[in-house]
Formats: sequence, structure tokens, C-alpha cells
Amino acid sequence: MAVYKDKNRGTWYASVLYVDWTGKRCRKLKRGFATKKEAQEWEIHFKLQKASSLDMTFGDFYKIYEQDIKPKVRYNTWCSKQHIIETKLLPYFKNLVMRDITPRDIIQWQNSMREASKKNGGEYAGTYLKTVQAQLSSIFNHAVRFYQLPNNPVRIAGALGQYDSDEMLFWTKEEYMKFIPTMANKTYSYMAFELLYWCGIRLGELRALTPADIDFETNTLSITKSYQRIKGEDVITKPKTKKSIRKVVMPDTVAKEMRDFLDSIYGLEQEDRIFPISKSYLHHEMDRGVKESGVKRIRIHDLRHSHVSLLIDMGFSAVAIGNRVGHESEKITYRYAHLFPSVQGEMAEALDDEWKEGFNVGKEEG
Repeated sequence: MAVYKDKNRGTWYASVLYVDWTGKRCRKLKRGFATKKEAQEWEIHFKLQKASSLDMTFGDFYKIYEQDIKPKVRYNTWCSKQHIIETKLLPYFKNLVMRDITPRDIIQWQNSMREASKKNGGEYAGTYLKTVQAQLSSIFNHAVRFYQLPNNPVRIAGALGQYDSDEMLFWTKEEYMKFIPTMANKTYSYMAFELLYWCGIRLGELRALTPADIDFETNTLSITKSYQRIKGEDVITKPKTKKSIRKVVMPDTVAKEMRDFLDSIYGLEQEDRIFPISKSYLHHEMDRGVKESGVKRIRIHDLRHSHVSLLIDMGFSAVAIGNRVGHESEKITYRYAHLFPSVQGEMAEALDDEWKEGFNVGKEEG
């Protein structure tokens, strides 16, 4: 056992030999343990990690998962994963051995999540619970694919949250036109809501916009990046998906408003962010406008749903709408299917004509 007492410091340390992924022999030294037992436990966990043995705990495997996955995803995506894992998964699974976690353990965790939801005073949204379980399942899938775990117990346990989206809220054009005059006395708020509603861009895309992204000759916004505030730092990332990199044409009236707005900002450089405003600021402004106008409260992201529903109502196709908002047309069709005009009646009439034609032909042949 490579655990020793540091007589000068009065603490324990572990010294472990291992072979890295290149085949090179290495030594890992870890100091500062208060007891011999703590040093021995660390040594055991370290050896299991290096051996990629599923006899390690969930908490130890999470460190491996982080090393494997973090470099492959956007920084803000990893931060979202990390928050879910550290607040919703590790408190329950951290000390359980990966190989020994059963579907029954998953069901008990699901029940604890439902109970925790009730204790918070307001239940977690079904889609949020689905997201949390999807992250747990992703960790086990990783263990199955790359580390020889026999199966994923999450799949066997079944769903935690709902698989249909929560109710989609949006404003009609009439509701928006009642709301927007309440923003007239605050130009940043007014222009932010105008772009969100009439252009359908995401909040992160709005907050990343610079004057260099706008071409007033063609009235286009170049959407090439997204802004996030993560752990107290400003983070500029690529948009959510490849499809999200696009050009969005502003309506003429909105483009004129935008030009006047930019002209009013003193000292704004081409690469400066136009909207250095926080999410909480816009939420506050939404609350204020809703109270003054009397329209129903929706989320900031629901302005994007409102834009899509308006385009559907105007008769545009899923493909055209998908290109504008940065979604695949299949997602537009699936997510907003209930808003598209139904052709079931037309289909039934056409099928009825086909039936009659076939019946009449059969009678003539007889």
C-alpha cells in the first residue's frame, strides 16, 4: 500500500504508479490527508479511475465523464450539465458503485425528485424533470458505450418527467401591439422586444449583436454568435446549432427603428455589444409591461414562439420558417403542428372521391 506518513507536516500522503493512455509509466503524488484511511481511500479511487473499472463510485465516474465530454461541448452547455449533475444527481448517487446501481435505485431517486419538487412549493416542470433524467441516462449510456457497463438502469426504470412539452404560450399580434407601447419610454427595452418579436431571434443572439452584425443596405442581422453570463463572466459562444448561423431580414419599419436607435448611442464601436442588458432586466421590463397593458404574462423565450406562430398564421411553410429562426423544418412541424392549418378535411374529401371512382369502376366491370 503506497500510503505514507509525512512526519514534518503530521499528515498522510499517497504515491501511486500507473500507466497513462500513451503507455507511459507515471507517478501520482497526493498530499495533505488528515488520516491514513483517507489516503488509502483516495488511492483506491484513483486506481479504479485509471483502470476505468466500473467498480468505482458514481462520483468517481463523473470525473471521467467530465474529462471525456467537457472538451466536446460548448462551455455554457457543459455548465448546464454540471449544474444538474452536482445539484440533482451527485447528492443521491455519489457514493454508489456504478456497477451496482439498479433500476430500483433509479426509481427511488425518481421518487425523491418528485418529493423534492413538492417541498419547493412549486412542482418542477415535467420537461425539466425529463431533462434531469436525460442527463443521468447520458452518464450511464457513456459507461455502457465506452466502459463495458452491461446496461443502462435508467432506461429500464422508465420516465421521470413528461415527454410532451409544457403548454406553449405566445402573444398574438394584437397582444404584442398592446404591450409594446409600455416600453416606449425606455429605448433599450423597446428595441430589444421589437427584435425579439419581429425577428424571432433568441435572447442570447440578441445580447451578442454588434453594429458590425447589421447591414442596413439589405436590412439583415447576421446571427453568428450568442452571449451568456456564466459564473459571473461574459461568454460569447457559437449559436445553439449549425442551423442557427443565419441571416435574418428585418421588416423595414423595424430596420428604421434600429438605425435610429444605434444613432442615439454615443461612442458605440462596431464590435461593441448593442444590448448590454441582463436577463433579469428584461424579465422586470416584461413584468412592468404586462401589468400596464393587461396582456397575459409569457416568458421572454415565448416571444420566439410568438414570432413563429405569427408566420404560420401568415401562411409561410415550415421550411421557410425554420430557415428564418434557425430550426430544422421537421422541428417546426413537430413543435408547432397544432398551429398549422389542418388539411384533414381536404384529405378526407379527396379520399372519398377516390373511393367513389373505384366503386363506380367496379360496378361497370361487373
